[in-house]
Amino acid sequence: MRKQIVAGNWKMNNGLIQTESLITELKQQVKTSEAEVMIAPTFTNLWHAFQSTKNTHIEVIAQNMHFAEKGAYTGEISAGMLTSLGINTVILGHSERRAYFNETDEALAKKVDTAIAHDMRVIFCFGEELADRKAGNEDTVVENQIKNALFHLKGDAFNNIVLAYEPVWAIGTGETATPEQAQEMHAFIRKTLAEKYGNNVANNVSILYGGSVKPDNAKEIFSKPDVDGGLIGGASLKAEDFYAIVNAF
Repeated sequence: MRKQIVAGNWKMNNGLIQTESLITELKQQVKTSEAEVMIAPTFTNLWHAFQSTKNTHIEVIAQNMHFAEKGAYTGEISAGMLTSLGINTVILGHSERRAYFNETDEALAKKVDTAIAHDMRVIFCFGEELADRKAGNEDTVVENQIKNALFHLKGDAFNNIVLAYEPVWAIGTGETATPEQAQEMHAFIRKTLAEKYGNNVANNVSILYGGSVKPDNAKEIFSKPDVDGGLIGGASLKAEDFYAIVNAF
């Protein structure tokens, strides 16, 4: 049975004091939940966040990692460094990493391999740009991103994979994605997995939606049969909003 997940991606926000304050608020509110609750602080605050959330319902995860085990990669973080802190889940392939840091499907495939080798869980992100959606190419773009980065894996690797669909065209563009559009794409993603790995794998992979989920639309989005939760950006930086999204289940 696939899991319901709400993951907050804090991106490059919150210093130590803000991180501590937000976690304190979240711990007061997120005491139990039907969904798994995750937060991804900046690298510099991972250890503090991990220590602060011990014995709570909140898992601390990482926003990114390098594919190499170690070496001359100034400024990068390895899987081993993360797991040594107790961090066992990582976000890979986020649209901002693809757009601003030129991460390719090939590089992401290597990152996924490294994470799996370290028995880490991967939240793998993908999604089409506005031009792709307007041209009607969204299915092809999404299918290629998934196949190029993940379809070299064996089926059992998907026990450690969570998919996160990000319609980039619906984030900060003035365009709006409907819950029906989210469901349509999530169903297509599950069908694509089933064609390669069979229904058992496809039906057990959680697929999150990452298109500007907010307290006022979370319940309707999460009610769709192929939407298993959300990867939350801005709304995860406010404890009240994040808790309202978690509580939408």
